[in-house]
Amino acid sequence: MNKNLVKLSKFVSLVLRHQPEVIGLKLDENGWAEVDRLIELAKLNGIDISKIILEEIVETNNKQRFSFNLEKSKIRANQGHSIDIELGLTPKQPPDRLFHGTAVRFLESIRQQGLIAGNRQHVHMSSDETTAINVGQRHGKPVVLKIDTLAMHQDGFVFFCSENLVWLTDFVPPQYLEFPVE
Repeated sequence: MNKNLVKLSKFVSLVLRHQPEVIGLKLDENGWAEVDRLIELAKLNGIDISKIILEEIVETNNKQRFSFNLEKSKIRANQGHSIDIELGLTPKQPPDRLFHGTAVRFLESIRQQGLIAGNRQHVHMSSDETTAINVGQRHGKPVVLKIDTLAMHQDGFVFFCSENLVWLTDFVPPQYLEFPVE
């Protein structure tokens, strides 16, 4: 993805996941924005974006953060919102083990509190360690935590899987986490 497209993708992420109000955009209860309205408001705020550029962002984003509706008249982020959105996800049985990438500097807090959603709606987990390492690298020296999701699910915790295959839950208590040997 070229630098301009990365910049525009970050802008789309900001308005669809965190602060639609920065350009005056209104999302519906499921996080959908009208594509034409997003383009119009972006341009009024000095951001030159088109439907073709939005399609390229959706298609080439390596994390598959965004989706169009079938008609491509609406767009939304698949997960990662810090605003209250009902994504309409259906609970699913997770694989027996999932992974969470974080930075070494957060380990002590996680040992105490477990994994919390923080400013997002859910804790994010991946089905493979490579993805978790990549996520952890964004925050510092990476570390991967293994999550006993089989036990969590048996104990009544609810899991969801977003359109881009990110696993989500509200909270992971420390007793379900396997920490790396130091």
